[in-house]
Amino acid sequence: MFTQLTERLQGVFGKLGQRGMLTEDDVASALREVRMALIEADVALPVVKQLMATVKEQAVGEKVLKAVQPGQQVLKVVHDALLESLGEPAELNVSGKLSIILMAGLQGSGKTTTAGKLALKLKNEGKNVLLASADIYRPAAREQLATLAERVGVGMVEIHHEQPLDIAKRALKTAQEEDVQVLIFDTAGRTDLDEAMLAELKQLHELLKPSETLLVADALTGQSAVKTAQAFTEQVTLTGVVLTRMDGDARGGAALSLRQVTGVPIKFAGVGEATDALEVFRPKSVADRILGQGDVISLVEKIQQATAGEEDAQQKFQEKLLSGKPMTMDDLKQQFNFMRKMGSFKGLMGMIPGLGGMGKALQNSNIDEKKLVAHNVAIINSMTKKERREPSLLNASRRKRIAAGAGVEVADVNKLVKMHRQMNGMAKMFAGGKMNPMQLMQQMQRLK
Repeated sequence: MFTQLTERLQGVFGKLGQRGMLTEDDVASALREVRMALIEADVALPVVKQLMATVKEQAVGEKVLKAVQPGQQVLKVVHDALLESLGEPAELNVSGKLSIILMAGLQGSGKTTTAGKLALKLKNEGKNVLLASADIYRPAAREQLATLAERVGVGMVEIHHEQPLDIAKRALKTAQEEDVQVLIFDTAGRTDLDEAMLAELKQLHELLKPSETLLVADALTGQSAVKTAQAFTEQVTLTGVVLTRMDGDARGGAALSLRQVTGVPIKFAGVGEATDALEVFRPKSVADRILGQGDVISLVEKIQQATAGEEDAQQKFQEKLLSGKPMTMDDLKQQFNFMRKMGSFKGLMGMIPGLGGMGKALQNSNIDEKKLVAHNVAIINSMTKKERREPSLLNASRRKRIAAGAGVEVADVNKLVKMHRQMNGMAKMFAGGKMNPMQLMQQMQRLK
């Protein structure tokens, strides 16, 4: 997500950084390029205009023009404007005795899957969750939700042959009888917007009186997601947006446009197919990633999830990461095991300041990441303890022996040694990069 936009903006700020002092013409030229980058990223034109008005007002000033590092100051102005566009982070309103979440969206947006992911998230927070579906039109839609309910370990309203409003009434009764804390109600979608679907949604909204009405929109659809949001906003009072497929290759325009178009915050982002691949939407993290600053907080969260029950190993990893001390091959093996739990390399690289290009390279190379991990673990297992501690010992003859023991080519061993050097480079970036150690440690403490 945002790769194209990030590359364009980094190019703009890179040019500014080469200058000792900026003129007003320099700033105006840079802002024209920023504007074109936003338009190419499929950001809605009204949002582009508002963003650029904000940036221009703050960037063309005496403080910026006479700054020692003007490029960095202009970057900060753009960062602040992106944050304003993305809005403040917002929590889910599930504090009452019975909270009802109404899921809305087009067919194919990932609405039903998101309902299951949200159920798992709330269950893990200690809530008693019940799922219900009013999608009587799409074949096996309710059965799909029932399967998800079983997979994540929450209740599901029994499937009967009823109309949507009757299903809603029965779901309410069931939730009250079973002391359910959160009822997540999935609604019908269509491949395109139509009056019948919107009218049905409006009736369900009036009957259920939900505390949350979440629009589920597909980030890959770009401006179509914005048009969909506008249509739904006219019919029901939305309280938030869930943007799915945020791990994809979309240009990012929907994420930057939806909050201003709907007037409601983006609350969650779907980042994969797994039932736990739903993240709280953090505007600052998104702005950081757009500008090539990485998303350290989301990376730390993934590390914590992957190391649940392995707190000692997690602590040692964090200490090494923060200190910039050289990592051994055993450390690298540990990270491979973490990565198995955390997801794809390309997704992880995109979260690390300065390493987004590695993820893109992996994507373009069509590497089988699971196979890569298995091979590399086998290579490390073929090393002696001393070789794992001191990879500098790995001369040509040792590498040949290790390759034979692991059943791979010597070239594969060479690639692993190179990867080990890159891992140490990553540790140094955390130690002295975009976020200082104290800030990162504070964020880690808050997430525990």
